[in-house]
Amino acid sequence: MSSFNLNLFDIYHQQRMTGVSSFVGLDASGSFGILPNHARFMTTLVFGLARFCLGSDNWQYLAVPGAVLYFNNNELTISTKHFLCDTDFDRISSLLEQQLSTEEDKLRATRESLGLMEQAMLKRLLALKGKTL
Repeated sequence: MSSFNLNLFDIYHQQRMTGVSSFVGLDASGSFGILPNHARFMTTLVFGLARFCLGSDNWQYLAVPGAVLYFNNNELTISTKHFLCDTDFDRISSLLEQQLSTEEDKLRATRESLGLMEQAMLKRLLALKGKTL
């Protein structure tokens, strides 16, 4: 049975898996699959779950908050900020949902902080304008 290697990289660690028989991912154009000996291919994965099969029927799930995917010479390389790998769909889905919620909370806090900074700057500019008149 033909297979390829999967190399996962994030800012904390790297992982190499051999004997991968297929990969299914999602990019901006939709779902796609990669089999051994696929042509050279590069895309960006969107936030969500991908999956890959080790051997004939050992599916693993891969959660990423977006990633760069590159396939060449039977080597699939995925580079991302952070990844989670698990064989249990429910568990990894829950972890991904928690991660998304945390990211949304951080984004909301950043927007609030920027709004407060903008208000403070406008007040300061108005105060400065009043002093120069």
